[in-house]
Amino acid sequence: MRITHAYLSLQLAYDNGGMAKTTVSSRYQITLPAEVRKVLGIRPGDELEVELIDGEIRLRIPRPPLERVLKRLQKEHGASLAALGKATGHDARRYVRQLRERDADG
Repeated sequence: MRITHAYLSLQLAYDNGGMAKTTVSSRYQITLPAEVRKVLGIRPGDELEVELIDGEIRLRIPRPPLERVLKRLQKEHGASLAALGKATGHDARRYVRQLRERDADG
């Protein structure tokens, strides 16, 4: 990889189209702006993937495979999930629709 331009500022774009700026420190560290951290749910200790694409630095939050997430949820919240499944008739969409209709009726 050959970098032909060095910049001391990065611009971070996020889904709502806004733009935030940060500056690289003398130790080559950046601070992610609070609004970016909040929107993306980034916490201290989280790892980010870094890519260089057409002269731009792209930071990405690595997401575990869905299967791993589901296994972890089952392991940590199995009893609660079973109770929730029973309460919703194992049809989350229908249950949410019913809640919305009930709230709309007041």
